[in-house]
Amino acid sequence: MDRRSLLMWLSGGAVAAAADVSLGQSSAGSDSRAAGPVAQTKAGKVRGYMNGPVNVFKGIPYAASTAGANRFAPPRPREPWSGMLDATKLGDKSPQNSTPWLMTEEAVSLSNEPMSEDCLHLNVWTRGLRDGKKRPVMLWLHGGGYSSGSGGNTRYEGSRLATRQDVVVVTINHRLNIFGHLFLGDLGGADVADSGNVGILDIVAALQWVRDNITELGGDPNNVTLFGESGGGGKVSTLMAMPAAQGLFHRAIIQSGVALRQATREEATASTKAVLAKLGVQAGEVTKLRSVPQADLLAAINTMTPPPRFTPVVDGRSLQRHPFDPNAPDVSANVPLLVGSNETEVTFFPDTPLDAIDDATLRERVKRYTRVDDGTASMVIDLYKHTRPKISNEHLYQIIASDYWMTSDVATQAERKAALAKAPVYVYYFQWESPVRGGKLRAVHSVEIPFVFDNVALAEPLVGNGPDLPALADTISGAWTRFARTGNPNGKGLPSWPAYSSDERHVMIFDKTSRVDSDPRRQERLAIAAIKARQSA
Repeated sequence: MDRRSLLMWLSGGAVAAAADVSLGQSSAGSDSRAAGPVAQTKAGKVRGYMNGPVNVFKGIPYAASTAGANRFAPPRPREPWSGMLDATKLGDKSPQNSTPWLMTEEAVSLSNEPMSEDCLHLNVWTRGLRDGKKRPVMLWLHGGGYSSGSGGNTRYEGSRLATRQDVVVVTINHRLNIFGHLFLGDLGGADVADSGNVGILDIVAALQWVRDNITELGGDPNNVTLFGESGGGGKVSTLMAMPAAQGLFHRAIIQSGVALRQATREEATASTKAVLAKLGVQAGEVTKLRSVPQADLLAAINTMTPPPRFTPVVDGRSLQRHPFDPNAPDVSANVPLLVGSNETEVTFFPDTPLDAIDDATLRERVKRYTRVDDGTASMVIDLYKHTRPKISNEHLYQIIASDYWMTSDVATQAERKAALAKAPVYVYYFQWESPVRGGKLRAVHSVEIPFVFDNVALAEPLVGNGPDLPALADTISGAWTRFARTGNPNGKGLPSWPAYSSDERHVMIFDKTSRVDSDPRRQERLAIAAIKARQSA
């Protein structure tokens, strides 16, 4: 798969089954699960199980199946059930193609839970049931772009956050790829007008479920944080601009997944026409797509060159504007934001050099990746080398490419959010380097997730097992949960972390010893921003 395809997949979270974190008293055996905790949801009773002091509920349906007549339609309510629903295993994930190019350290956390269009399920970890406590709720949106992934990744297991930070953790599945983002609004009737955004509308339905049910599970429906990484961060960005989500969440965390813009109607329609041609379906016959077998849809999009673009769409309905372009959205003006990136995001991708490269190769790669001429490429390299005189060529390329792909957009998003002056925005930069593969991956895309969830023990293939891991996990998981609780990440283990502004540009740099810098690497930031501004003009 080429880089364009890889970036569309953005698999910084992919898929896996959620393995329980041992808390010393796990009672997840089959006998104990039969007598596990029971919660009363609006649709019926669910029985989960205990993992130490944590009540775990998996596979709770938050909306109806999306198969048949519900394919390409907004999510619909789940019919109530009688009796007791088993909630001890993951629900089906959205249909999706495999990701054979995924880096080994990420792929080890993949799982093979079933796929089906009855995929609107969520998982909950909480210390409390009906105890009247108002714990912060943290709803995680998985990575994988808008095409792959699930809420069941091992690294998303919520037991340690629920236990050590006393929050309620929720992960969800929702529609992806052709099922979640095939825009038929300009080719079909009113019943498919929202098809380009149904995957995001699924998340709105999950938030509505949280609003209506989380008190039963010990959470506060008036203190909900959306957080996500990679594609999950893009989903958070998009929801911040959607009127339907307004008031359903109260804080937002975006990890290595900024979405300043989404597809226009014209771009999305062009992509859809290519998909219809591949399937042999005429534009006036789009309702026939509801009867095409799931496997046939996946096979068709898996063999298209170039690959179709499946992202949210600025359709003028559910998404009426680009998320953060030309400015930050007013509908989430009062929502505090925490946003950041990793230093070498691009070492996630198989075509990124991890071994030594010469000067000519460095220049050619920078030129190609940033889409500039020879003179501009040389200028950028010289600028970065000036502050890093001893850095290797491949490492230099990794930082430049990561800045161009992600870190520059973090600064833009933070600037635009701060300009509203209605809620604070906090910016971080993750610089800690993984020791795996002899340290070659460095601060790779997705490496911060085990620290956020305090699950470093579940991520040894990605982060190793060094003595510095628990302290950094305490620092980061503590900051994230404090932000969820109060809208401010400051507290134990951190130097003072001021909110971001266009004047000060304070950034928390996470490493073995974390620190705050004001406008770190200013000249590099300005150079990359200037390149991107020219290219978007």
